[in-house]
Amino acid sequence: MHLLDPEHLDLAALASAFPRDFIWGAATSAAQIEGAAFTDGKGASIWDAFCRQPGRIKDASDIDTACDHYHRFRDDIALMRGLGLDAYRFSFSWPRVQPLGEGAWNEAGFAFYDRLIDALLEAGLQPHATLYHWDLPQALHERIGGWLSRDIAPRFADYAAEVARRFGSRLASIATHNEPWCTATLGYETAQFAPGHTSRAESLQVSHHLMLSHGDAIAAMRAETTAKLGIVLNHTPSFPATPSEADRRAARIDDGLNVRWYMDPIFRGAYPADVIEHVGADAPRILPGDLARIGQPLDFLGVNFYTRNLISATGQAAQGPGRRGFTDMGWEVVPEVFAAHLVRLGREYSPPPIYITENGMANADRVVALPQPHVPDAERIAYLSGHLQALATAMGLGVDVRGYFYWSLLDNFEWNSGYTKRFGLFHVDYATQQRLAKDSAHWYHSLIGHHRAKR
Repeated sequence: MHLLDPEHLDLAALASAFPRDFIWGAATSAAQIEGAAFTDGKGASIWDAFCRQPGRIKDASDIDTACDHYHRFRDDIALMRGLGLDAYRFSFSWPRVQPLGEGAWNEAGFAFYDRLIDALLEAGLQPHATLYHWDLPQALHERIGGWLSRDIAPRFADYAAEVARRFGSRLASIATHNEPWCTATLGYETAQFAPGHTSRAESLQVSHHLMLSHGDAIAAMRAETTAKLGIVLNHTPSFPATPSEADRRAARIDDGLNVRWYMDPIFRGAYPADVIEHVGADAPRILPGDLARIGQPLDFLGVNFYTRNLISATGQAAQGPGRRGFTDMGWEVVPEVFAAHLVRLGREYSPPPIYITENGMANADRVVALPQPHVPDAERIAYLSGHLQALATAMGLGVDVRGYFYWSLLDNFEWNSGYTKRFGLFHVDYATQQRLAKDSAHWYHSLIGHHRAKR
């Protein structure tokens, strides 16, 4: 697939490649931007606890303040409106609305989301909500073991039903989970994310409980709302580092643990047999009826895409040629893989309509003072233009994609990297909370403007 240099890209032509009703958005998550970590009755999350464990966060930071979005959300919505966005994807903080993860609701927490949703609608922005973006109530983790317990599924379903009952009529969509692979693998196997465990068996059992909770939540919300319901999965497709048979087998298993492990139970009613065989005694305990609970019909599939994995059977990390370079996270820039993967999903799974719920890059951004303060992030513009061209190519090949949400609206807390990585369209000075539009924000605004002109 040939991609044009962004400096010579005709934005009007790129915009015209997308249908008139295509949705342009940006995304964030509660733990990464809200701050107000213990304000108005909010309970602690596992990330509040994780940040306080020495050595967990690279810059020893926390999420107590983050971007202070809790107090500045109206200003941030003004930024969204200035970009010309159609939609905004955010997440509810479970411990903000139910501090213990069960029992009493925190009305002050719900009141915040009530104000946020009203302000989005008043600004002409579609609210797209996610129920779980990794900030589990710490109390639930301590009392029942969090995602290690099957008993978390009905609690999550109760939370989902309450959100749907209160807000479903005003939400364009509700996703159950964001990137369950990260919750399970990074949280319970590699210890990079909260709660910081190191067990493959735990990780795989957690993944199954996440899927159970997803299915139960979809069923519970169906009884409360007609909002579009789905899930958001991160897809990092795997490829062999060399043509050797050993590398091909290793890549197949890695792809199975990453992509197929979450797609197959939802859309095929089973976990992939080759992966079950590969993990052996670490395979999760699956009870009769579990897969039927997981396989609830969905209205949409959210896909988060950033890069690919190159896999070697030796276990050594492999990197591709990086023809378009690497992001500040060290992730290879491969928009052609994005297009090919979307085509693969359509061919192998026949999913419901897809939203690209995250796509973006961390860049070593800097503020340049003259002639006026600005952030020259040509690398991010190239990333955006390349991936949007790839998206248009996939859609031209028949993949049903309804919208695109750039990650992220704001620079924010990037989990175990703290505040050292910047993904935002808007630069955030964390000392002053001043927001500054980067050059990529102006580029995205221009693209959206060209698209809107043809509506």
